[in-house]
Amino acid sequence: MNRKQKRYEALVNVYSPDLYRYAYWICNDPDIAQDLVQETCLRAWKNLDSLLDDKAAKGWLFIILRRENARRFERKHFSLVDIDDYEVADEHDTSKEMDKELLRRKMLALPDDYKEPLLLQLIAGFSAEEIAEQLELNKNTVLTRLFRAKNLLKSSLTVTTNRDGAAHG
Repeated sequence: MNRKQKRYEALVNVYSPDLYRYAYWICNDPDIAQDLVQETCLRAWKNLDSLLDDKAAKGWLFIILRRENARRFERKHFSLVDIDDYEVADEHDTSKEMDKELLRRKMLALPDDYKEPLLLQLIAGFSAEEIAEQLELNKNTVLTRLFRAKNLLKSSLTVTTNRDGAAHG
């Protein structure tokens, strides 16, 4: 096994779980998430020589993953969905699962300027400095966007809770 292959395998072994978790969060489909990770790994292999510092590998891989996800929408032509093909959720759905799905939908509905930094922080575990580097922004801009994203999310969830007539306080 040559040096490049060893380096590549080490990076993939360390970061694949994080890449998958993030990919799954943004697409909510295990197969698409796996495809995104595979495409990310393939592109990483092809461009491994451009990664000059292994300490920057996590950010580099997540940039590739985000770009692969964007490419997915460039290539895809969405077809209409027939609502009759889907069953309505039964009564066995737990409140916790519904809360998670509501939170996920609300997060994904945020404007991209707020959604991307929030997902990179909460799902991928990046610091504000790392997010700033990935998104090519000033750290203070990232902190402001994270603050606003959390406030938008909180107010969005409060409005939903109030509308549903659930207890609030």
